[in-house]
Amino acid sequence: MLLALIVTAVVLVSSLATTSHGRTAAPTSRPGASGVLTTSGLPAAEAGQLPWSLPNPISRLVLLAGSTPNQAVILGGVDAAGSSAAGVYTLDTTNGQLAWVANLTGPLHDASGVVLAGHDVLFGGGNAGGSVATVQSLPGTASSQPPGSTPALRASVTGQLPAARSDSSAVTIGNTAYVVGGYDGTTGDRSVLATTSGTSFRTVASLPVAVRYAAVAALGDHILVFGGEDVGGPQTGRPSTAIQQIDPATGKATVVGSLPEPLYGAAAATLGGVVYVAGGMTASAASGKHPVATVWAYDPATRRMLPAGQLRVPVAHAGMTVLGSRMWLVGGTSTGGAPVTAVQMVEPNRTFGVAGVPGAGSPYFGNKLLVADEGNDRLLLLSDTGAIVWKYPSATAPAPPGGFSADDAFFAHHGSMIVTNEETKNVLAEIAYPSGKLLWTYGHFGVRGATPGYLNTPDDAYVLPDGNVITADIANCRVIVLNPKTNQIVTQIGTTGRCIHDMDPPIALGSPNGDTPLPNGNILVSEINGSYVDEFTPSGKPLWSVHLPISYPSDPQQIGPNRYLIAGYTKPGSLLEFTRQGKILFHYQPLSGPGMLDHPSLVEMLPNGILMLNDDHNDRMIAIDPATGALVWQYGITHTPGSAPGMLNEPDGFDILAPGGRTPTHTGTG
Repeated sequence: MLLALIVTAVVLVSSLATTSHGRTAAPTSRPGASGVLTTSGLPAAEAGQLPWSLPNPISRLVLLAGSTPNQAVILGGVDAAGSSAAGVYTLDTTNGQLAWVANLTGPLHDASGVVLAGHDVLFGGGNAGGSVATVQSLPGTASSQPPGSTPALRASVTGQLPAARSDSSAVTIGNTAYVVGGYDGTTGDRSVLATTSGTSFRTVASLPVAVRYAAVAALGDHILVFGGEDVGGPQTGRPSTAIQQIDPATGKATVVGSLPEPLYGAAAATLGGVVYVAGGMTASAASGKHPVATVWAYDPATRRMLPAGQLRVPVAHAGMTVLGSRMWLVGGTSTGGAPVTAVQMVEPNRTFGVAGVPGAGSPYFGNKLLVADEGNDRLLLLSDTGAIVWKYPSATAPAPPGGFSADDAFFAHHGSMIVTNEETKNVLAEIAYPSGKLLWTYGHFGVRGATPGYLNTPDDAYVLPDGNVITADIANCRVIVLNPKTNQIVTQIGTTGRCIHDMDPPIALGSPNGDTPLPNGNILVSEINGSYVDEFTPSGKPLWSVHLPISYPSDPQQIGPNRYLIAGYTKPGSLLEFTRQGKILFHYQPLSGPGMLDHPSLVEMLPNGILMLNDDHNDRMIAIDPATGALVWQYGITHTPGSAPGMLNEPDGFDILAPGGRTPTHTGTG
């Protein structure tokens, strides 16, 4: 039976911060009396996949809110073998810990459920014998039961539906629960049932379109029904496009709109006064049935669905509940109909854009992303929709003599120039944007050296406000500042060839690979040998130094007063937020699963508090919300190198370009 042999999921994120890290809260407007958001423009959806997964796949489950703000409860479902499950499990959404706490009266799938009067209540469902009318109840969330392999608590039968019903949906308004849609195994059930006890039911409306597997949410005192599989109508067996609205007070139920595409098995929830519909299964004559990833926001004023974001894993038939400001999706079926282990979340977030606007759902909404795609020897500029809007080299801007191999790249001079270091080729270059004209180079392509005019594995080149260029010359164990007009070194930190950490004059650096200019003119340096981060004045005077508990620190960034961020260039890779005294404020290092990093070399905090990083050996760029650890955006296919649109090959650097040529992650050097 599903999950019966595994009690606890492996914890993959340690010391995960629970704060928003300065992220702008959304939505900022409050819903009016009707529950409809009063502001114009609906918040886009931040949608992410948690870095951990369930130990076993599951679909067609009931998911309810638990007894604590971060707890969800899994009830029943279908496992990978197609068998129904009877287990009840609590899931800690902060770390993936799973505990078996109770059993249903028997194996069950395709039920609907709510928390009603302090009890977890399940309506109908299906088992090996077909659809059932049973109403089951558990006290609370069984959280009072100690986790174990033989839980003592068992659900009890507390009532019966008027008829057998599976594949229904349930929602609450106040202290009343409503059961919507479903069928008895043959015939669709149009009756909308209401109950305050789970023991007795009354019919309050009849659906104009009989459906099962519909997505249902309450908006104010009305119920909205999105899609579903048509049962008994002219489109029987096909996903529906109907948006139906129910007024329980008057018994009126009408079709009020159409979905942009037919859907069944989607999830819907009201978050901050806005109804979001996520995922589901669609069908077309060309491609047949397949799951979708789109997150839609419903605009009640126009009765239109507006694209608001994208799930990381397209799913239908996922368990769904709301915890705080987030919709949680657990399991579900994906491509081919197989159940999955993914756990995903959806949250309104205006910093991710406005629903219906191109780019909605992107963590860098309204900006562009520069990627140094080292394995493909190119620079790419991506719009917030993920489209490639510029690349170098190109037909009109050929590579320099000898070739091009970008390792890092940063905008300068208000977005009119890109400075890049070609670490494996020992060259720095300045390239005009957008023309691609080569403006300046330093070093000899493919030749290592330490004498004037030569470099040895240069890293992290930035253009300083005075026009000089700083770079970490790793194998020469120095950080140097170059004057592009004279090609002379004007400042050097570290003793050439002396590759140890020593802050006493003469300063020595243990293979420095990061040299981030700070807003006050100082320089933040990372040393591979010894795992140190140091701050220097522009003249090279050391101000502080800290040893970090990672074996290969890479490219430190300052993100606040005495707050610093760094990547651990290892497998599994890590992200650290720390103070100059060495206190660790945030540690992200999943040991397996979708969140496991493979040699990330640069992590930066976007203005909205989201962490953007290049996960080099996983061939992807990703964004992580530190509040949940969820992967909220990705470009590239994990551990699959390629050069086609949507693919990368060991990306090693990136930069954000905002309107007006602004560079929000390094304002002083842009």
